[in-house]
Amino acid sequence: MKKSLAHLPREKQTELILITEKILEQIPDVRTIALFGSYARGDWVEDTHLEGHTTHVYESDFDILVTTKTKKEAEGPDAHDRVEKAIEATKQVETPCSIIYHTFGYVKQMLLEGHYFFVDIIKEGVELYRKKSKYNLGPANILTPQQRKEVAEEHFKQWFKSAKEFYQRFEEAFKKRQYKNAAFQLHQATERFYAAVTLVFVNYRFRLHDIEALGRKAVSYNAEFGKVFPRDTAGQQKAFTLLKKAYIDARYKKEYRITKKQLEYLDERVKLLQRLTKKICAEKIESFI
Repeated sequence: MKKSLAHLPREKQTELILITEKILEQIPDVRTIALFGSYARGDWVEDTHLEGHTTHVYESDFDILVTTKTKKEAEGPDAHDRVEKAIEATKQVETPCSIIYHTFGYVKQMLLEGHYFFVDIIKEGVELYRKKSKYNLGPANILTPQQRKEVAEEHFKQWFKSAKEFYQRFEEAFKKRQYKNAAFQLHQATERFYAAVTLVFVNYRFRLHDIEALGRKAVSYNAEFGKVFPRDTAGQQKAFTLLKKAYIDARYKKEYRITKKQLEYLDERVKLLQRLTKKICAEKIESFI
């Protein structure tokens, strides 16, 4: 794993130092913190592209892995919320930040099993913090290209099928004019199409229900995903926000409202997501050999 952030602009380095400080303040026994993904590799994107009358914004996240001593620390949502709020309170971190938490022992085991999401972090990542020299992530076993292909195929089969099942439930609810339920089912289909993408590309499912954050992950793997949910107009933004909030609000909030027209628009966008997921995942799977 690399040690230096020298390949990043000074403002990005400053943001990552602040993020690391806030994690250490809020989590009692952190073993390691590592930057991975596009900012670690040096191929991050911050771009606005105009295509016809549509503006596509591509923005990479900081991807950060935190390893902890105990499972409670790794899975405790209160601590994770405190980290998020502490980072936000600095008012100095403008880059979107995606932090994942696992125990140190779990990551070590995944490396021994050749889990290529974690192997790639060791190969491409940047160490931001290590508590003691003994907390070294590694060694790692490396899967063959054929093994990686087989893993990706299994993931795609499971999650693409699941996404289509939720999409069918959306269609059924929409026909019955159960628009709140339809919105929830469409959100779930969207989340699962994105899950298929991340699992095929990196063999990891981010435990997120935030389809905006999941969409940024997909864009980091292939820019075509940036076309799925344009937000050039107030109507496009409103419809996307309603879909994003549907996971909670459509089920539990009486005041949640979404119209037939908004669902029809979102339906077309999710159909595009389905087509792109099938095409781009197939291309990625074939690239493994």
